[in-house]
Amino acid sequence: MNYNKIFIKINKELSKTEDLGEVATYIPELGNVDSTKFGVHLTTINHKHYQFGDAEEKFSIQSIAKVLSLVLAYKQEGEKLWERVGVEPSGTSFNSLFQLEFNKGIPRNPLINSGALVISDILVSHLKNPKDDFIAFVRSISGNPNIDYCSRIAESEKITGHRNAALINLMKSFGNIKNDIDVVLDFYFNLCSIEMTCRELSQTFLFLADYGVNPFTKERVISISKSKRVNAIMQTCGFYDEAGEFTFKVGLPGKSGVGGGIVAILPKKYSIAVWSPRLNKKGNSSKGIKFLELFTTETEISIF
Repeated sequence: MNYNKIFIKINKELSKTEDLGEVATYIPELGNVDSTKFGVHLTTINHKHYQFGDAEEKFSIQSIAKVLSLVLAYKQEGEKLWERVGVEPSGTSFNSLFQLEFNKGIPRNPLINSGALVISDILVSHLKNPKDDFIAFVRSISGNPNIDYCSRIAESEKITGHRNAALINLMKSFGNIKNDIDVVLDFYFNLCSIEMTCRELSQTFLFLADYGVNPFTKERVISISKSKRVNAIMQTCGFYDEAGEFTFKVGLPGKSGVGGGIVAILPKKYSIAVWSPRLNKKGNSSKGIKFLELFTTETEISIF
């Protein structure tokens, strides 16, 4: 299939409509991004690459990194992980305090902010040097030793992260945070600050398209069973309270970030990353979702 030709065709169609939405100004550094940027990169499991637009420009992957922290924590904890975080779609905003209070400090799933904070707490418990060990893990599955945190973005998140502080304090009161709050928050803010290009992001998630095996190294990252479950969580929870809409329109497991990035996978086929900074009211890339909807419609392939 000529994916590059399809990318060009879809871009022409999208150019006929206004790119609605706003960049995430509540994190000051993200508000400085050029809102007109748009990139796509698709990597197949047999090492073929297709791209369009600003696919080689780095951006903050933000909450997309929560999938990678989930994978590492799942490797460390196994099924005990689900005693501290659920697997249900939230149905509310990604930073809801009300839902967390109602559920007595157990986050609805690991991809909303509270869930990712619990995952961060688990990794702080397991890793000797949490930030160093985590970025080493990301580099190993991406095949790129240069992927790194962005201290500028991490600091910007720290300065404005009052709601995340409220979430973690609430969970601490219920006994679901074991480590020092400041240490866990620092890890979390750095986790969300990781920068990648569409190409790097697409390659990093390719192991989830190959049932847990890194197609570049042939090494198993996680088991088939765990890979299946991570993909299921992306499918049902990867877009917060727009997860059902994304499943309905696109039909791929995926994850968004407020930096405007989206990554999605088609098992045994490919991993695709899209970047467009303007967000809709749910906090997901407006143009990115529309692109992927047209892409799976044009290719006539999804998981359904």
